Amino acid sequence: MMRAMQPASAMLVFDRALHARRRARAAAGFAAHDFLVRRVADEFADRLMAVNRDFPLALDLGSHRGMLAETGLPAGKIGNIVATDLSPAMIARGKGIRAAADEERLPFRDGSFDLIASALSLHWTNDLPGALIQIRRALVPDGLFLGAIFGGDTLTELRQSLGAAEIELEGGLSPRVSPFVELRDMGSLLQRAGFALPVVDADRVTVRYPNALKLMTELRGMGETNVLIERRRTPLRRRTLIRAAEIYQEKFGLPDGRIPATFEIVFMTGWSPHESQQKPLRPGSAKMRLADALGTEERPTGEKTPRS
Repeated sequence: MMRAMQPASAMLVFDRALHARRRARAAAGFAAHDFLVRRVADEFADRLMAVNRDFPLALDLGSHRGMLAETGLPAGKIGNIVATDLSPAMIARGKGIRAAADEERLPFRDGSFDLIASALSLHWTNDLPGALIQIRRALVPDGLFLGAIFGGDTLTELRQSLGAAEIELEGGLSPRVSPFVELRDMGSLLQRAGFALPVVDADRVTVRYPNALKLMTELRGMGETNVLIERRRTPLRRRTLIRAAEIYQEKFGLPDGRIPATFEIVFMTGWSPHESQQKPLRPGSAKMRLADALGTEERPTGEKTPRS
């Protein structure tokens, strides 16, 4: 099942080694902070139940502690599951067939899996198009990919608050929160990666916290803290952190004193191409004119419609 992969893109945004360490740090207590991964797992289960076929071998890519095995699917829908995660400490807490593996360099032969699912891990890849290409290649013909990543509106309140506090107290702005993909871009990324019948949609989740410091603690527990290459290497000053929390409360605080945090989850569905799949019609191959279908009179371009 192994195959050699070329190095990932030289354009590095994230420190993957640091991300692996942050994920390992979160492994022991992750169950207390996994509500978004469980939400995605439930959504994957619903989508899989709507597909009239079974999947003998599935890959749970970037699985944390084994997302796909915990979806509660009826017996027989999925056969064997191979679960991988960038962090050996994280995947060691799962069950079944497990391996530490990097989403940027998949160690699998082409056509290995009937289903590949990835819940909230791929947004940390430096080369998302390249990762999607590897996923498509690892699928059998007519194999299914289900993915979920954080979208562009994720943590917008925190980003604004941290930025305002740094500008006010430190006279500048440093990258503190990961850049996220925009929903409108994902469909074209799936097509570029060679997926057939791509579908993209989003789920916007608002979570309430007592204060911004509690939110930051949650992000640490999720393993979702800053690993940007261009991050400032010195810790955020205590004064700036407190001011960011104040700005968060002033700008976004709710009537009950709590603060909201937005998580936009972008869902992706795509199929590995197969000749049995539906194809778009060739231009000019339609058997009925649009004018006939609409019950109107067709006129050449530029011809004015006579007044009644």
